[in-house]
Amino acid sequence: MLIDVILIIGCLYIPYLLKYNHGVFCRLFQTGSKEAIFLPELGYHSLVFLFWGVLILLVFKIYGLYTTDRTIAYLDEAVLIAKALILAILPAAGAVFFFQVKIFSREVFIIQAVSLFIILAGWRTLKRYLVRRRVARGFNNQHVLIIGAGKVGRALAREIARNRYLGLEVVGFLDDQLTGEVDGHQILGPCGDFEEVVRREFVDDILISIPSERRLVARLILSARKLEKSIRVVPDLLSLGMEGIRAGHLGMIPLLEYYNKGLHGADLLLKRAFDIVVSALSLIVLTPLMLGIALSIKMDSPGPIFYISKRNGKKGKIFNFYKYRTMVKDADKMLEMLRHLDETDGPIFKVKNDPRISRVGRFLRRYSLDELPQLWNVLKGDMSLVGPRPPTPNEVEQYANWQLKRLEIRPGLTCLWQVRGRSNLSFREWMKLDLFYIENWSFWLDIKIILRTIWVVIRGEGAF
Repeated sequence: MLIDVILIIGCLYIPYLLKYNHGVFCRLFQTGSKEAIFLPELGYHSLVFLFWGVLILLVFKIYGLYTTDRTIAYLDEAVLIAKALILAILPAAGAVFFFQVKIFSREVFIIQAVSLFIILAGWRTLKRYLVRRRVARGFNNQHVLIIGAGKVGRALAREIARNRYLGLEVVGFLDDQLTGEVDGHQILGPCGDFEEVVRREFVDDILISIPSERRLVARLILSARKLEKSIRVVPDLLSLGMEGIRAGHLGMIPLLEYYNKGLHGADLLLKRAFDIVVSALSLIVLTPLMLGIALSIKMDSPGPIFYISKRNGKKGKIFNFYKYRTMVKDADKMLEMLRHLDETDGPIFKVKNDPRISRVGRFLRRYSLDELPQLWNVLKGDMSLVGPRPPTPNEVEQYANWQLKRLEIRPGLTCLWQVRGRSNLSFREWMKLDLFYIENWSFWLDIKIILRTIWVVIRGEGAF
């Protein structure tokens, strides 16, 4: 992106300088004559250039041009760049027309657009060429394990050998029927040795060539998830649900990759920046209200103002979770006596008319005011404004494997199920909504959840 910024600045300013100073530069090179450079309406031009440049970077990001994809062809990348530039050029041209920047030359605009494509596509072509040469010589290769040493598995190995620029190195096969060596690659054992082989051979990527073995493939995919390895399957396995599916090719062979989508890179940065700004401002603005709540709790019943418990955060990390105390003193010691009143279908404990809740606590819970101290958790980085609610270690111990997906991102102050029924939902419905949120995250989804949370809290819906 930094290289793009430098090249974009050059492509936008150089044609502008040459347009109005062609004679000046000619005389400089011919006679050495030094004349002042003419920069008409530099401010207007700079505003348009800034708008245009930012649009290019954003569209390139949307089109995935800042990710590393070794399989994409030179021509395909060039076409992608052309599409992205067209999308960025149209709003820039519209801005020039709308604001009637008459000084802006059409000739300069066309030269800039053409040079942007040539320079941005050209440097990426050169980069891809140099990277492919290094990868073909063994630099930064990925170890690949092929499941199934049959016809398709052997074809995969041949394609990898033919396309060295992909940076893949076959460490061997796993097969339940064959032993020994196939096409120069060792059969490392049966499929039951999958986890052991992946660890021992430092496998980075798994290719499955036996999609008809549905149960076996399903087990392998789950094991790969546990080992945090991506897994790709030769098409013929469309019924197995996973977090994300993307299509690709290895040479002439089509593949489907089942992967954990998650939040990465710029998404995480944007989400964290938003959390810091909103939580900091909220703590400042809500200070009088929070002091009033603290005073009312102290006057209502004996005990501390805050309830601090241990919760599991991202990747299961334990952190101190803050809430205003809404129960009588030593309420935790009464939990086992009330376990038979549990109204949920999962490892969590919820009772609509919990006798441990104090008078002030009932009001705080109804309008979710007891959650306000978690803004400090958000500011510290333990939590996010939006995300799955943080579970207790005891709850996590009872999770099924698929439910652990909730712990892949920071827990949230609010979440999707809190605006879709709150405590009226079953535990399984909570889980499905949490996983849907993780798989379909967007900045605008966070904004919508926050706005709907405010409305639901004001109405006091579904809280107890």
